Amino acid sequence: MRSKDYLTEIRRSEGLRRAILRGIEIKDAVATFFLATDLIYSENDKEYARSVSERYTPAGLTAEVKITKSVPSAEGVRKGILETLKNRFPAVAAFVAPDDVEVDLETGGGRFFIGVGEVERNQFSADGAIDVLSAELGKKFCGIWHGEFRYFEKEKGQIEREELPPEEILIAPRSFAVTDFSEIDGGEKPSRAIYIADLVKEMQGVSVCGTVTYAEERVTKSGKPYFSFTISDGTGQLRIAYFTRKATLEKVRGIKVGAGICFTGDNELFNGSLSFRARTVNAGNPPADFVPEPLPSRPVPSRYRTVFPVPVSDPVQSALFEEQGAPPAQLCERDFVVFDLETTGLNNSPVGGAMDRIIEIGAVKIRNGKICEKFSSFVACPVRLSGEIIRLTGINDEMLAGAPDIADVVADFYKFSADCALVGHNVQFDYKFIRHYGEKERYSFEQKTYDTVSFAQEMLRLSNYKLNTVADHFGFTFNHHRAYDDAFVTAKIFLALVKLKNGLPK
Repeated sequence: MRSKDYLTEIRRSEGLRRAILRGIEIKDAVATFFLATDLIYSENDKEYARSVSERYTPAGLTAEVKITKSVPSAEGVRKGILETLKNRFPAVAAFVAPDDVEVDLETGGGRFFIGVGEVERNQFSADGAIDVLSAELGKKFCGIWHGEFRYFEKEKGQIEREELPPEEILIAPRSFAVTDFSEIDGGEKPSRAIYIADLVKEMQGVSVCGTVTYAEERVTKSGKPYFSFTISDGTGQLRIAYFTRKATLEKVRGIKVGAGICFTGDNELFNGSLSFRARTVNAGNPPADFVPEPLPSRPVPSRYRTVFPVPVSDPVQSALFEEQGAPPAQLCERDFVVFDLETTGLNNSPVGGAMDRIIEIGAVKIRNGKICEKFSSFVACPVRLSGEIIRLTGINDEMLAGAPDIADVVADFYKFSADCALVGHNVQFDYKFIRHYGEKERYSFEQKTYDTVSFAQEMLRLSNYKLNTVADHFGFTFNHHRAYDDAFVTAKIFLALVKLKNGLPK
């Protein structure tokens, strides 16, 4: 039975011209059609509905009709809108609070208005949310429903600035002693290994040491073998391409996930970005009692300045752990902030020339295995955006007009992410931006980081590990190259990978 055709016939009767079908129940060879109407209906209307229903009833069943009078309330329609947004457009729902939805009831339906910022309105329109909402309301409530977005200027209030501490904070690379050293492919035991988190500038002849979380042998176009490793030292993760000598090829092949290794080489610019070029690799570990040394920092701001986090949820990931009970304990021991940036370019280190700028920050917070809060803001940019960045992100100069300065946004993000681990897709790229602009305001981002690229490499076998490829693997759809959408889907990927592993990556 096609409900559309059925309702077209039912609505030819005067008292049922705005009727909706609430459901059909089959019991004891009787098919009961439950209709609702907001009009006064007669016995003739009911008999007409029964005769129509009879024609749509399979052979061997008798048709009955039950009609109820149903007049929607503004609050009921509002709840219906919020429920549909949550289920069909979770990224849209994150921007909409109950007070943002206004409903005007009219004879035979009504109109609804959703208040959003100007930029958000454009995004929601592209998703087709209004058309879907109108159609869904037409299924739940009698009559025809029309909607639109209303733009309003979000008040930011007076920015209260906190004074800088009088002492000068100097950020210097930290290091630890290497233990359990043994030779694999040349080189002497290094005296110290630099924290991976501190590889934010060009350095020559430095060592990094940690646990292998990913290892794969590859070949160049010319057929020469090389290895792709990811290591973690508890402060960050580092991906390294290593070219070995023939004499030590088998030894390097013996390096497996879980092994402790130490690379020595140069942290240098390559294609405009910092990259670690390893010259030697040997066995080694951080000290058994290694605890990362914190950097001095301004205290966490006492209040938000311009970016105010709001509650957010996703119905898909909310039930992610239901089959296996509670989330892994590691996921509940601390909060995680999954973040993404849009920037004016790829230079995330001042040693590469003029540092590119952050133009948008998007983030979500995970608590007890659930996405619970969102943080999203454009960032003022004093230089015009290039055509390539506008094409890639959909962000233009007009969108950034009136946006808060990076000094205020980074302070709010520091507060939002305080005491949380940081998660991102290729997290070190964005982390270096955040750390640079944070240090300019004397905020030291020192959280442990998790990279969903490395995590996906550990758990999945894909043709590549780009964000859209990993998202497609899990069936997640999103608006790529916008900070909040990328952060939201990265959080869903992170939770899905945690479920697969039943724990966190190393």
